[in-house]
Amino acid sequence: MDSELTTLAASGATTLLALMVTDSWRHARDLVARRLARTPTGRATIADLDTARARLLSADTAQEGQTALDIAVHLRRAVNSGALTADDLRALSMTLEQLAAPSPRHPITVHNEITGGTQHGPVIQSGRITNLTVDVPPPLLP
Repeated sequence: MDSELTTLAASGATTLLALMVTDSWRHARDLVARRLARTPTGRATIADLDTARARLLSADTAQEGQTALDIAVHLRRAVNSGALTADDLRALSMTLEQLAAPSPRHPITVHNEITGGTQHGPVIQSGRITNLTVDVPPPLLP
């Protein structure tokens, strides 16, 4: 069981590491937090994961291996402290792997229409955009 636990922790750490640099991190973090919320040790582990993510985002790729090892140690400690069971870690790892896996869905078609005037440049649809610069050549005069 000890080697299986080490393998599970390493696998979970690798998956978490991959998710830390994607848009899926917030969802992955919430999944881990729900599993670990039962104990103070679990809450500390979430803080440690946030620290590891910050270090990962600010570091060069040479430190990724150490960060993955640190995350595996945190997961292993969570199991040893009772914040996670081996079954919890197994289920969490499977869920995180599904989150990290590329989606096999078909491309989604989006159709937008603009009404209310003539547009002489790019039209951007978004909820919120900050610091955007769009260079548009002036319209050609007939």
